[in-house]
Amino acid sequence: MRVSNGWALTVLLFTATPLAIAHPPQPPQKPQHPIIRKEWRTLPPPEKAAYLKAVTCLLHKPSLTPPFPDTGVLSRYDDLVYTHIQQTFDIHYTGHFLAWHRYFLAAYERMLREECGYKGAQPYWDWTLDVGAWAKAPVFDAVHGFGGNGAWVEGEPGNPFQVPGRTGGGCVVDGPFAGIADLVHLGPGNSVVYNPQCLKRDLSPYFAGRYLGMNQTQLTLAAGDFGWFDMVVEGGPSFEASGIHGGGHYGVGGTYGQMGDLYTSPADPIFYLHHANLDRVWWSWQKMNLKTRLTDISGPIFLMDYENLRGGNVTLDFPLSVGVSGSNVTIGDVMNVAGCGKNGVLCYEYDKVYKLGK
Repeated sequence: MRVSNGWALTVLLFTATPLAIAHPPQPPQKPQHPIIRKEWRTLPPPEKAAYLKAVTCLLHKPSLTPPFPDTGVLSRYDDLVYTHIQQTFDIHYTGHFLAWHRYFLAAYERMLREECGYKGAQPYWDWTLDVGAWAKAPVFDAVHGFGGNGAWVEGEPGNPFQVPGRTGGGCVVDGPFAGIADLVHLGPGNSVVYNPQCLKRDLSPYFAGRYLGMNQTQLTLAAGDFGWFDMVVEGGPSFEASGIHGGGHYGVGGTYGQMGDLYTSPADPIFYLHHANLDRVWWSWQKMNLKTRLTDISGPIFLMDYENLRGGNVTLDFPLSVGVSGSNVTIGDVMNVAGCGKNGVLCYEYDKVYKLGK
């Protein structure tokens, strides 16, 4: 297994510090109108600036995670990266992968809005629109985006985990997160001690073109039940068997960027736009047969236990935790993104959804 970078998996023991169980007080959910998530390129410049300002706010707001020796969890943003590290082998290649990340993203969205004054909804990134000109995608814009690629870093000869087509690997050279030597505090890999790093990207237009095109998205949407849908989204534990999930991580993070790191991928703010679009793919699939698919859930409790040798499948009662950044919920609570306190804890919609065959 590549611990410091990568989504290619072979099960190893997970040794990070135990997950904090304290939760901030949460206001009761009340029925309300859902906020509308929109594609990044459609936001006017002032709204993009407001979002980036809120992200910067979380990067500087003090952490809620109880401190431990040599802690690298310094900010509210770090709280989420830490949570992802802590649960890495519990939330990938499992039946609750999509549900957990849906709730994780909603926690981030709530933090941006309630703790940093952001007025909009979490934007998504429709990568199907950019596979032909990957490095020129609006999310990589230096002024109205998250900055682009990192400087070129020579790869290690014979490294089997080199992402095909990688083009960078060093610190991002432009945009709002460039030139900050201590933007990232955790990692690489499952390290949770303080380790100041720059934000790194290693764009792979090849990998993005192979796994993020509309053809792969349509293949995903064509799945007949959730179990199959989830397996197509995540793909297999190798480059050759990737799906749209790995396509985004490797397409941005390559071999040496944080987005390509199994544990610390949320350290790159683009993580949240990528996962918003993954969630949008799931919601698009659900809306094709909403009555049935609001309760369609399956898949292993344990990582890659598709034969159920260690346990059974997840159910709607399966618990989800995002650490100090939200109350514990169940899968059933997050099946409806527009539940708005009536039949779920989420309250948002997407301005557009994918259609099968279009």
